[in-house]
Amino acid sequence: MITADITVHVRPGGALRGTMTNGNTTGIRVPGDKSISHRALILGALGDGVTQVRGFLPAGDTLATLRAMRALGVTVEQHDAATLTVHGRGLHGLVPPDGSIDCVNAGTLIRLLVGVMAGQPFPSVLDGSGQLRRRPMRRVTDPLRQMGAQIEDSDGKAPLHISPASLHSFTYPMPVASAQVKSCVLLAGLFADGPVTVIEPGPARDHTERMLRSVGANVTVEGPRVTVTPGSTLAPLDLTIPGDMSSAAFPLVAALLAAGDAVRIENVGVNPTRTGIVDILRLMGAEIELVNERDEAGEPVADLVVRRAALRGAAIGGDLIVRAIDEFPALMVAATQAEGETLVTGAQELRVKETDRIAVMAAELRKLGAEIEERPDGFRVVGPQKLRGATAHGHDDHRVAMSLVVAGLVAEGETVVDDARCMDDSFPGFMETLRALGADVS
Repeated sequence: MITADITVHVRPGGALRGTMTNGNTTGIRVPGDKSISHRALILGALGDGVTQVRGFLPAGDTLATLRAMRALGVTVEQHDAATLTVHGRGLHGLVPPDGSIDCVNAGTLIRLLVGVMAGQPFPSVLDGSGQLRRRPMRRVTDPLRQMGAQIEDSDGKAPLHISPASLHSFTYPMPVASAQVKSCVLLAGLFADGPVTVIEPGPARDHTERMLRSVGANVTVEGPRVTVTPGSTLAPLDLTIPGDMSSAAFPLVAALLAAGDAVRIENVGVNPTRTGIVDILRLMGAEIELVNERDEAGEPVADLVVRRAALRGAAIGGDLIVRAIDEFPALMVAATQAEGETLVTGAQELRVKETDRIAVMAAELRKLGAEIEERPDGFRVVGPQKLRGATAHGHDDHRVAMSLVVAGLVAEGETVVDDARCMDDSFPGFMETLRALGADVS
C-alpha cells in the first residue's frame, strides 16, 4: 500500500499475463466497490442493530467516511482492512460531532452526508481538502433547500454549514443524471414529513435504492421516478462488497493493450448502471467475457475475462457517459491506441471531478506524444498513436495517476508519474496488481 508521496516508474516491454494454474487462468482481484463501501457505512450507521461488512474498500475516500461515522457517535470495529462491524444508532440516534466533519477529498461522502445531516436536530459543518473545496455543491444543496433544509455554503462550495430544519415532501426533476444527487435527496427523504421523489433524466448508479430496499426502507421505482417514503426503521446489513468496476477498468484497459494471454479479473460488480466501460470497450472491438455470474446481496457479480484486442475508434455519448463517467481517464488512454476516430460528447461532468479530467488527461497524454482535441463536453482522438515515455503528473487525482501508469505500459521508453500517492484513494495495491500481471513498474 502506498503510504507517502511517490513517483512511479513504468517500463514497457513484457506482455501482461494471467497466472496459470493447471492450465487455467487464475485471476486478479480489485478492491471492493467504492460507491457501495460509502453507502454500507452510512446506512449501517442509520440502521437499528449490528451491520457486518466484508470486502470493504480501505482507501482514502472510504476511510474518511468511516471517520465521519465515528465522529457522529457510531461505533465501527475494523477487524482487518476489509472487514467491519458497524453498530447502528438508528435514524435518530446520531450525536453532534466535536467540530467540523472532515471529508478530505471524498466528493461522494460530502454529497451523500449533507442529505443525512440536513435532517438532524443539531447543527453540523462538512468540510474537506483544498481540492474538495473547489468542487461544486449547489447540485445537492439546491434541492435540499427546496425541501426546507437550512444550509450555508461558500459561493456554492464547501464548507457546508447545516442548521436543524424540518424537511418536507418533495418531487425533484433532476436536470442531469447523477447518482450522488439522487442519493443525497433520497437519504434526506428518510427524515422528511412525507414521500420524496427523484425523477431521473437518464440512468445513474442505483446502489442507494438497492441498498435502501435491502435494509427495509419503503422505496419504489417506477420508470424514471424513485420514491422513498419515510417512517420505516432500517434493518442492519450483512454484506459482501464486490470488486469495483471503476478500479477494474485499469487492469482491463491494460490487458486490452498489452496482454500476452487471457487476464481474469475476479468478483467484479456488474450492476448494469456501472458496466458502461465494458459496453464502450466492446463497441471498440474488445472481447470481454463475463463468467461465473451470480448475485450477492442484490448486486450482480461476475468475473471478467479479457484478451488483447485491436481496438477501433467509436462515437461515445448518451447514456453510456453516465454509466462510465469515472472510467473515462482510462478510456482516453485506450482511444490513443484505437484505429480511427474516437469522439466523446456529453461528458462535461468530467470537468468537475477531482480535477478537470478532460483538460488534465489531455495535457498529460500530450507529454507522452499524444494528439488529443479537447472539447467543452468531451474530446476527440484519432489513432493509433505512438506514445513516448516522459514525465507526467498525477494532479492528486487517483484516476488520472492510474491512467498515466497504464499509458506507460504501451509507451516507448520509461514513463515517470509524479504525485502518485493519490492512487490509494480508490485502489490500494494498484502497483502490486500490475506487477502480479508481469508489468515492470516500481
